Amino acid sequence: MALSPRRSGATEAARLGKGEKLSTIERIAVLVIIGIIATVDVIGWFLPSEEGPLDPLVAAVGFASTAVLALYLWSPLIATCALGLVFALSFLTGSETQVLIVSAFAAGLIVRLGWNALVLSYAGVFLVATALVALGDSRSPINLGIFLIAAAVSGAIGFALRMAFARERKLEVQLAEKAEQERQAVLAERRWIAGELHDSIAHHLTVVSLHVQMLDDDRATSSSQEAIRIAARKAMTDLRFVIDLADDGPRSTGMPSGDLAASIDEAKEEFESAGHPVHLSGDPTDERIPRAAEIILARIMRESATNALKYAGEGEISIDLDVSDESAALTVASPLSATPRRELSSSRTGIGRMAERVLGASGTFDAGEIDGRWVVSAHLPIARV
Repeated sequence: MALSPRRSGATEAARLGKGEKLSTIERIAVLVIIGIIATVDVIGWFLPSEEGPLDPLVAAVGFASTAVLALYLWSPLIATCALGLVFALSFLTGSETQVLIVSAFAAGLIVRLGWNALVLSYAGVFLVATALVALGDSRSPINLGIFLIAAAVSGAIGFALRMAFARERKLEVQLAEKAEQERQAVLAERRWIAGELHDSIAHHLTVVSLHVQMLDDDRATSSSQEAIRIAARKAMTDLRFVIDLADDGPRSTGMPSGDLAASIDEAKEEFESAGHPVHLSGDPTDERIPRAAEIILARIMRESATNALKYAGEGEISIDLDVSDESAALTVASPLSATPRRELSSSRTGIGRMAERVLGASGTFDAGEIDGRWVVSAHLPIARV
């Protein structure tokens, strides 16, 4: 199950649940420290000492302990194992104190890069190694508290760096999620505006296109011109309305407009103007129809009228509205055309948007051919709308 960025980031940083990687700056800093330690070791090899010439084995162990630090840039586990091996060899050469210094510094890298098991194991082994050094024979007194303090400080620095980078990653994730949310919001607003323009404008443009084709008929010229004028006026009104809504952003309940009775009356007039007799049944002003259902049915009526004006053949168009205490159902049936009408432009999204509206209100929707007629039916449960 996915976790929120805050919770996952805190878990990863505080519990050290997985391995980490050093940033570029950290890598450079580690390499610089390794270079300084190696330089000091090399200089110490050539300086005169009261104890005589430096034993080559001691020098080799010292150099190996410093070189092991570079392995942490690649694999903390392998580097820790190698450091343990070098520490074991240091007892043979009497240079365990030098290796312990490097081990204290490595504690910070372990906490910064490691995971729970590795960090805890390293802490236990470091304490055991410190105890062994304390119990062993030494040619000079050793203050082991310094090594423990150095390891604690180094580990605290490593943990602080880990927390800092964890917060940075968490912030990056939050910023990325916010940017994605903003992008999705913009896309949703674009889809909303496109849908409202389709529902509001496409119907009127269909009426205009249909009556433009009828202007060649002298008997229908006058009525077609009036229909074009009315459709153009309504299109401009709806366009201004959509623009006003777009200024406020998309609405969660859809476009808050839709008069079912007006939509049915408008569709009836347009059908009759196009030469289709209309059979109308049901009362669109029934008070049992809630506002939300009325808006949806009004949109279904308008889109059905658009499709019928485009594709219906000659014959009667029926509009049936059945309202009860539990549901409201709208059915629009139009005759299929035997011969294709001159092509009218279509966005081919109307049926999908009708179904989306109805299904979104927990209703049922169907559109298809039945007995030579194209039937669109929408059923909405009133109690759940």
